[in-house]
Amino acid sequence: MERYESLGPVGEGSYGTVLKCRHRDTGRIVAIKKFMDSDDDKTVKKIAHREIKLLRQLRHENLVNLLEVWKRRRRWYLVFEFVERTLLDDLEQNPSGLEINTCRQYLYQILRAAAFCHQQNIIHRDIKPENILISQDSVVKLCDFGFARTVASISEGSVLTDYVATRWYRAPELLVGDIKYGKPVDVWALGCVLLEMLTGQPLFPGDSDLDQIYQIIRCFGKLFTQL
Repeated sequence: MERYESLGPVGEGSYGTVLKCRHRDTGRIVAIKKFMDSDDDKTVKKIAHREIKLLRQLRHENLVNLLEVWKRRRRWYLVFEFVERTLLDDLEQNPSGLEINTCRQYLYQILRAAAFCHQQNIIHRDIKPENILISQDSVVKLCDFGFARTVASISEGSVLTDYVATRWYRAPELLVGDIKYGKPVDVWALGCVLLEMLTGQPLFPGDSDLDQIYQIIRCFGKLFTQL
């Protein structure tokens, strides 16, 4: 971190902090994700390693660009290009929803990002307004791949973690504990994000997993179950 001057925190999650920083030599502004002590926490270690591995192989104009990685004193640091704001910031500034052409512009880029990930057989598993970055030029970049993973074929007997995705954007199969799911969980989240962009309000703001299921059933009717 000696090469960077911290300009203050821009985000904080369960597994670390994101800082806005300036490179002391070049003056470039970056975002540095500082994980908690990853060697002592197996979950943090797993998430850090997974995010580093996936971001090194994912390069697309609508995905956040990983610039540098290092480990110091048992802690991982990830350096990203700095993007000015998130879709959540835009929604907080526009409580009645975004202008329709802005929604189209954002959605097109979000879909490009998700489609590219799915073409690489990777699901993001945590698409939400907070994880969608927007530059001053209105370029959209999907970020935070801590919960992302490669999808193996179900026929291979792969078992996936069911507790992923922020609740409001969690697909029904995740809410009921299905451990064999795939790319549709990202599509569900994208639909929730689209409606939130249009209205300014989350589509299913459940206050528990049970309430989340109730709100979905109230909207769509009985959930389909496959025996």
